[in-house]
Amino acid sequence: MGLILFAVVALAGFLVQWRFKSKFKKYSEIAISSGFSGAEIARQMLADNGISDVEIISVDGQLTDHYNPADRTVNLSPDVYHGRSIAAAAVAAHECGHAVQHAQAYSWLQFRSAMVPMVGVASNLIQWVLMIGVLMMIFSGNVIVLAVGVGALAIVTIFSFVTLPVEFDASRRALVWLQTKKGIMQTSVENDQAKDALWWAAMTYVVAALSSLATLVYYASMLFGRKD
Repeated sequence: MGLILFAVVALAGFLVQWRFKSKFKKYSEIAISSGFSGAEIARQMLADNGISDVEIISVDGQLTDHYNPADRTVNLSPDVYHGRSIAAAAVAAHECGHAVQHAQAYSWLQFRSAMVPMVGVASNLIQWVLMIGVLMMIFSGNVIVLAVGVGALAIVTIFSFVTLPVEFDASRRALVWLQTKKGIMQTSVENDQAKDALWWAAMTYVVAALSSLATLVYYASMLFGRKD
């Protein structure tokens, strides 16, 4: 049963990633009527929220956009930083949504940030500890190492689910600003396209959380002797 669940979630993840990349490519090719670049939109959104201590920088790669609360930077991929498309506007505003969360001490972001050091340790443990734990359980009946691995996996899974409200709220903030800020998105069609792009981006986080949960269920069932 565990393997079937894992396979279903893996397939869903593949389909969602494919759909998201397809949507991003589509909206990257649709120019925003205002002509603003992602970097320009990010600067306006930060300014409108009274944020002056966050730097907007361009980072290498594709879909590498993120907000770093440690050094207070909005990091935009070249396609978003320089892009003047619906996708660039939506992603830039979304990442600034995280900066606004940080400035306003949004509780879920604070909780997520507090978990980062622990998740870093857990992530480094998982692969080898789970493999060694399974082998030790099979050949010696000792389940202590596997239990440690399942515990580490549980921490990562919790982190994945804590990420969801953070991502959905950042998109909500981005869309509200894009829809109310005069001169950015000038038609309802553009607003709908930005919403669609951010929706599929959020779905990738949902699937990642479910994938982590499915993996946890699989190894936990082995630990507690309920492997099918």
